[in-house]
Amino acid sequence: MAQNPRTSETEPTPTAGRNSGLTRRNYVRSLAAVATAATAIGGAGAAAAAEDDYEVIEAQGQTITIDAGETWENKLIDMTTGQDIIVTAHSSDWTIRNVGFKGENTSGTGTATFGISDTSGGTSTVENVYLGDGASTGNTNPNGHGQTAFWVAPDHNGHIDFENVNIQNFSDNAIYGSAPGNKGGGTIHIDSSFAANCYVSHFRLGTEGSKVTNSSVYVDGSEGYVGRGIWAWAPGTVEVEGCQIEMNGQNNAIVAGANGNPTEVTVAETDYDEQAGISEEAGSSVQVGDSVGTDPSAFIPDGVPTSPEEAASGSQN
Repeated sequence: MAQNPRTSETEPTPTAGRNSGLTRRNYVRSLAAVATAATAIGGAGAAAAAEDDYEVIEAQGQTITIDAGETWENKLIDMTTGQDIIVTAHSSDWTIRNVGFKGENTSGTGTATFGISDTSGGTSTVENVYLGDGASTGNTNPNGHGQTAFWVAPDHNGHIDFENVNIQNFSDNAIYGSAPGNKGGGTIHIDSSFAANCYVSHFRLGTEGSKVTNSSVYVDGSEGYVGRGIWAWAPGTVEVEGCQIEMNGQNNAIVAGANGNPTEVTVAETDYDEQAGISEEAGSSVQVGDSVGTDPSAFIPDGVPTSPEEAASGSQN
C-alpha cells in the first residue's frame, strides 16, 4: 500500500537523557553541532562499526514485507543504486530496528519508504532508524507530492512507538500518521526523534492519544522543503511535550486542524519559533500549558543515529 500514501486524505489549499524533556532549561546543543550531525554520512559511530554487524541491501525497486511478530533489524539500505525500495508492515506486534539508508533516494517514484500499520490492536515499534540523506526529488508547491519517509495506513488500529528516528530532506512528510484518524483510530507516539527540512510536514498525527515528546524539528529552507513542524488532523487531541520546534520563520511551527475538521493540540515544556507561530484552523485550538517558550534551539536527541552505519550497527543503543 506504500505506493500512494495520499489516497485517503487531501491536502489543504537538534546531555538530555532518552526520556528527558528537550527544553532550553534542560539542554541546548549549538546549531553548529546540529548542522554537522545533520549532514554527516560517516562519523565516529560508522568508523567503529564492522560491516558484518549488519546486512547490506541494495535498493532495486523491491518491496520487503514484515510479518506479525517479526523483528526486522540491522540493515543498511544502499540507495546509491538510484532505485527505490519499499518496506511494508501491515500486521501486528512487529519491530523495525537499527536500519540506515545510505544515499539520497533519487528514484523519483514518489512512494513511501515505509508503509506501516498495526492492524490487530497490538503495539509495534520503529526505533533507531536513519533516513537523514533524504530524497532529492519532489515538488515543494502546496499540492506537490514527493517521497514520504513513513506513511501510516488508515487501517491502523493499534499503537506504534517511534523512538530515535532521524529523518531529513524528504519532499512529502517525515512521519505521515494522520490517516488512521479517518478510519482505524490507532495511536502513534513519536519520542526522542529528529526531523529537518521536510515538506509537507515533519510530524503529522490525527488520533486521540497520539503525541510527540522529547523531539526536535529544524527547518532552515536549505533544501527548499519548508513544511509545517507538527500538524494535528482531526479528530485529535494530539499532545506535544518536551520538544524544540525551530522553523526560522518558515511555515508554521504547530498547526491544529485541516480541511475544516476541528482538532486540538496541547503543548507543554516546549519551545517553538514565534515567527513561524501557531495556526488554528476553523474550530481547532492549540492549548499552551506550562513552561512553553518561543526561543527554540533544535538538536539531535541522545540515542538518535547520525549516519546510516551507526543506525544499522545499533551502535547508539
